[in-house]
Parts: sequence; C-alpha cells; structure tokens
Amino acid sequence: QVQLVESGGGLVQAGGSLRLSCAASGRTFSTYAMGWFRQAPGKERELVAAISRSGGSTRYADSVKGRFTVSRDNAKNTVDLQMNSLKPEDTAVYYCAARAVSLSFVVLTTPPNYNYWGQGTQVTVSS
Repeated sequence: QVQLVESGGGLVQAGGSLRLSCAASGRTFSTYAMGWFRQAPGKERELVAAISRSGGSTRYADSVKGRFTVSRDNAKNTVDLQMNSLKPEDTAVYYCAARAVSLSFVVLTTPPNYNYWGQGTQVTVSS
C-alpha cells in the first residue's frame, strides 16, 4: 500500500510557472507507475501526465505538451510536475495517482487504471 501527498499548488498569473510534487510512502515506490490528473469544477478528471516506474516512458495530454514536464526520483519517492506557461484553463485540482505494475515501461493514462490517489492540490491561474 502507498500513501500519496501532493504539494506545490497555489495561485499564479497566466504565463507563470508552478512545480507540483507528490511524496509517496513505502519502500516499493519504484514498482509504481505514476500519474498526474486534474479536475476542474463540473468536469471529469483528466490525464495531465503519466510516467512509467522506471521514468523512461512518459505521456502527456495534448493540452499540456511542451509546457509541462513530469519526472520522478525513485530514491526520494517523489514524482514532480513542472508546469510552465500556465493558462487560466489549467485551473483545477491536481491529483497524484499510483498503481503497482510489473513492467518497467508501462504508462497508465486513465483514472480507472490507478488504485491509489492523493488528496489533491489546487492550482489557480489568473488571467
């Protein structure tokens, strides 16, 4: 079992940057595929970025490609999301998610694939 705690959210002006971090408990973090999702009011939870357990494979939503970067440090049990050139439409609650996988290159891109979730962190981008 793993517990996830997000941090780094806040209020930023359009064009600015934020870095979200997700800290995971447990000794088996390197066996988990990780994802960042977001949910805006009245909308479904959607993929932002996902990363394989090795860190060698990543996926991004088209809306954030070229602006966001996902990375992980298996020695520190963390996965980060660097968000640049933020837009008002990036405003949402951002969630970190995890699922244990057997293959190092697997990337999971939909919410039902994940069985562990953090509590979320609010990101608000003002225009």
